[in-house]
Amino acid sequence: MEVERVLPAPSSVVFAAFTDPNGLANWWGPHGFTVADVKFQAQVGQRYRITMQPPEGEPFHLSGEIREVEAPVRLVYTFVYEEPAPDDVETLVSLSFRDLGEATAVTMTQSGFKTGARRARHRDGWADSFDELERFISAEV
Repeated sequence: MEVERVLPAPSSVVFAAFTDPNGLANWWGPHGFTVADVKFQAQVGQRYRITMQPPEGEPFHLSGEIREVEAPVRLVYTFVYEEPAPDDVETLVSLSFRDLGEATAVTMTQSGFKTGARRARHRDGWADSFDELERFISAEV
């Protein structure tokens, strides 16, 4: 799965929104979800953990390991739910940031899904997250 978006800020600002725990907490997740806690350090080999709170129901956790960091052009990490549903598996998220001056083209690929339904669910979640990220960045710039 691939998602591309052009965001209204330089690549250093967009990259920071993906790697700063406080930034992530402001935009990560589908519409209506909030981030209750973020442990994220953008260094190869580090583990991260994000606690998500859906509009209704119990919080849940996703985690993974940072695989590549090349600020402000590339970020790669694994992604897995800590209590996965039967069709959840660890996936790989790769982000590239192309500086366009006053804007940044972000390409996100996520691979390794077990089912098409799970891929679609993640695609929808990323679309919402990128909408939230654009609002967050627009307010910050």
